[in-house]
Amino acid sequence: MTKPRGPMPSISAVILILSLSLSPTLSVIHNQEPQVNQETDPISRFRNYLRINTAHPAPDYAAAVNYLTAFAATIPTLQSRTLYFTTPDKPLLLITWPGSNPSLPAVLFNSHLDSVPAEPSKWLHYPFAAHLSDDGKIYARGAQDDKCIGMQYLEAIKELKSKLDYTPLRTVHISYVPDEEVGGFDGMAKFVETKEFKDLNVGFVLDEGQASVNDEFKTLLCRPVTVEFGD
Repeated sequence: MTKPRGPMPSISAVILILSLSLSPTLSVIHNQEPQVNQETDPISRFRNYLRINTAHPAPDYAAAVNYLTAFAATIPTLQSRTLYFTTPDKPLLLITWPGSNPSLPAVLFNSHLDSVPAEPSKWLHYPFAAHLSDDGKIYARGAQDDKCIGMQYLEAIKELKSKLDYTPLRTVHISYVPDEEVGGFDGMAKFVETKEFKDLNVGFVLDEGQASVNDEFKTLLCRPVTVEFGD
């Protein structure tokens, strides 16, 4: 469950707050893949992404990748490619926003496509209906963990391109990986060992974080630590 009203989390020093306003939503038939070109506002796009069932044990990765690729195609200069490291049913989507100085180390924003099992009988609303309540809450499996983040990346870039015609100094990559909820062995773990990943020249990675109901967001910083034990 996530609240669409109010500011969405920042994704870089450039993007401080991306405010979204609710507008009339679309009527989508269940089990029919949503079409990006029918959508006019961020909340509709987010809800349609949530309607794609990527919950384990049988996540529909292909539908999610097709949806995100179609959305990225509506944003000028974004480049998309789909990578496979194990089987065709576990794609990894990589979207690139070229920077003005591609020789600099790049920024990588990561999001995962899958979610934990839905267990519909335990929900007030069907977990893939993306029900929008009167108080502005969206009920859906994967809403916070972490499809909201995956959409925020693209929505922020869309805003920067459409309103400011902004181009970042560094190249920005967005990765949408499979199988994070089951260990990531066929997703990010495989990806970071490939030539494709090394060629990205990544200098900074931002992964998912915890949701917040206000404008304050906690940041976790991981540093290597050396511990020495004596006699």
